[in-house]
Amino acid sequence: MKPRTTVKLRASATSPSHALSTIIVRDVIFAIDEPIERGGTNLGPSPTETAIGALIGCTNVIGHKCADELGIDIGHLTISAVCDFNRSGVTLQQEIDVPFERIVLTVTADGPASAAELQLVSTELAKYCPLAKLFRQAGTIIEENWKPKNA
Repeated sequence: MKPRTTVKLRASATSPSHALSTIIVRDVIFAIDEPIERGGTNLGPSPTETAIGALIGCTNVIGHKCADELGIDIGHLTISAVCDFNRSGVTLQQEIDVPFERIVLTVTADGPASAAELQLVSTELAKYCPLAKLFRQAGTIIEENWKPKNA
């Protein structure tokens, strides 16, 4: 049986205020909100923080798939992201073509994989991670630093 290559992703939301959206995906409910200082209720990450979180989650999932395909044991990952985000667009000062200017991902693997093997996983990940592709094709520079935990 051949798996379908294109599927429909579905999400819906109710938005009881200008800042809060309660999102439903499958049987999962979560909030996207703004912090209190921007008029939100701080019940969840902001839309832009959610995008960075999605990149981290995708890096984890696709990174493990790539490692498995390569026969590399990466163990568990710890991933952090630091993003240079141009807020001129969200504050309506001016239109910005690339609001997520640069993202630095630091990925630490606690498995036995060497630095060279982790670099190979990173190279493969760039080919397949849909969120990384989305950001890169939008003009975002993504710098990935993969390292063994004991390095």
